[in-house]
Amino acid sequence: MKKVIYAAMITTAIVATSCGNNKPERTSGIRFSDLDTTVSPTEDFYQYACGGWMKNHPLTAEYARYGSFDKLAEDNQEQLKGLITDIAKDNHKKGSIPQKIGDLYNLGMDSATIEKQGAEPLKAELKSIAAMTKKTELTNKLAAYAQEGGSPLFSIFGEANPNNSKECIAWVWQTGLGIGDRDYYLDNSANMETIRKEYVTLLSKFMQLSGYDKEAKIANTDEMAKRILAFETELAKAFMDKNDTRDPYKTCNIVSVDEWQKMLPIIDLKSYMNTIGLGAIKSVNIGQVEYTKSLNKILEKTDLEVLKAYFACNYVNGAASYLSSAFVDANFHFYGRVLSGREEQRPRWKRVVGTVDESLGEAVGQMYVEKYFPAEAKERMLKLVSNLQAALRERIAQNTWMTDSTKQKSYEKLDAFIVKVGYPDKWRDYSNLQIEKDSYFANIQRASRFETAYQMSKIGKAVDPTEWLMTPQTVNAYYNPTTNEICFPAGILQVPFFDMNADDAVNYGAIGVVIGHEMTHGFDDQGRNYDKTGNLKNWWAESDATNFKERTNVLVNYFDKIEVLPGTFANGTFTLGENIADNGGLNISYVALQKAKKQGDIKENMDGFTADQRFFIAYAGVWAGNIREAEMLRRTKEDPHSLGRLRVNATLPHIDAFIKTFDVKEGDKMYLAPNNRAKIW
Repeated sequence: MKKVIYAAMITTAIVATSCGNNKPERTSGIRFSDLDTTVSPTEDFYQYACGGWMKNHPLTAEYARYGSFDKLAEDNQEQLKGLITDIAKDNHKKGSIPQKIGDLYNLGMDSATIEKQGAEPLKAELKSIAAMTKKTELTNKLAAYAQEGGSPLFSIFGEANPNNSKECIAWVWQTGLGIGDRDYYLDNSANMETIRKEYVTLLSKFMQLSGYDKEAKIANTDEMAKRILAFETELAKAFMDKNDTRDPYKTCNIVSVDEWQKMLPIIDLKSYMNTIGLGAIKSVNIGQVEYTKSLNKILEKTDLEVLKAYFACNYVNGAASYLSSAFVDANFHFYGRVLSGREEQRPRWKRVVGTVDESLGEAVGQMYVEKYFPAEAKERMLKLVSNLQAALRERIAQNTWMTDSTKQKSYEKLDAFIVKVGYPDKWRDYSNLQIEKDSYFANIQRASRFETAYQMSKIGKAVDPTEWLMTPQTVNAYYNPTTNEICFPAGILQVPFFDMNADDAVNYGAIGVVIGHEMTHGFDDQGRNYDKTGNLKNWWAESDATNFKERTNVLVNYFDKIEVLPGTFANGTFTLGENIADNGGLNISYVALQKAKKQGDIKENMDGFTADQRFFIAYAGVWAGNIREAEMLRRTKEDPHSLGRLRVNATLPHIDAFIKTFDVKEGDKMYLAPNNRAKIW
């Protein structure tokens, strides 16, 4: 879940590399076409390091944001397409992995059948919703949706016990806002008003397209849509603020099921738990207690017809992407065009490949790794990780603001990191997933039920530390505090993050910073609250916690003052964890680079750049990209990561080594006075 897994939000793919006995002459790794040397690196380093790339890769209608990592994600998807379409050409034994992959892909690509079916796949469920006559029936509906991964009003899932990380327990989390973040409902700016009006239009259209308006005898879908928005607005008012959800102590509230029932008496929670297979569970962790209590009051006062329409629209919304073009287009207009500024829907094959990848992730990943992941890449990555661990240990030792006792515990946590690179040692079993040749959406439902059953089956059992929370082909990385693990899937080990043919100065600047970023998450404002075993425990001396707060507040205040769009500012608190990780990742990897230089592993000068210059150019190149204003606004509201440009131009001024490397002086735009720089890890 997002609250406990800190992803680097970076995307890439794999290419095969030479495996010959002769070591190739390594390149500098600098791609001159990516640079814009008409701009001074001391004035706008992002433009200097990325301007050429941005000019050569303008936004197309399909994208709200297109960066160097998005391009690699595209390349990666092309590789997956090749694997999947090769399988889909032939018939395979019923129940085999190839049969499931091939049939699901072919069903998704059969647009003629999908168009002919129209809203038919939804009819039975919408008729059931319309037939509800009392609020007590909400229990069965919520349970049915939970079994398919749906989560109107709240979600339930398995996650480590904050107080005993070896045990997986049931968590309950606030959900139910169709637009997304609560700010969309509570912000009264003109832009947000427009978004809400468009959302009302979407809800109205969903009721009409699906036939729910006729089934439920709704005379005016626009008015009903406004009532749904009003209901969701009440939910939004009760939501815990996103900044508070980042505090693991505020979201740790383990109570008995009986106590949960007292908070939410309108739902028969024992029946709910029995239906979803958790009847034996005696306690749950309520992420947001006040929301849960408020939810009961909101449901009590809301008209049943509004609740039914809300459930119907929630159901249609979850299905829309897998239905006929009328549903797909309506869904895209709001979530793609209005919220993100995209002008054109992705091609069908990309959407379907993505669905197959989501439904049979590790099965696809196993094929992907066999074809595209070289063994030497894993070996070289493990060496880099080891070097970064040593560098972080050195940085901790040099910290002047920490007591020796807290430093010692930091070393212990660092030494306890579980490191995962490439792919899991054991692959997931998909034998219970059935793919039939009835309808695309029906198979999406089966895949959702299969995945939900798998996740629910963990609750009440020991946490499996060998499990991967991302598939090998995922273009990302993560840190999980409850297992104290850092993970780098095969999908990230490719240019611009990892260049097997380049001198390691650029690799330290790119994948090295990513490694340091994930390690730093173990010691950011959230991760630092977990000990070496993954338990939520205060292991810091009081003075160290105070010093940490003072130093991290430098980043909060700095980012809060950045106006990303007229009237919209960055959120320094919401993005603090990622900003700390960027800051730490850069400092840690830079130290590792210096150690490698002393060992003779790095060439000092290549293609007119020093090793240190190549390091920072490589870091910036990771974030090269173009983005639409609507997407900038959406990400500022919803994404705990700062925008790409800020991860360069707002992060590097805090790094002493950057200031020295490019001789940035007072008066330059990239300059920040030493006493204003964040110095944490």
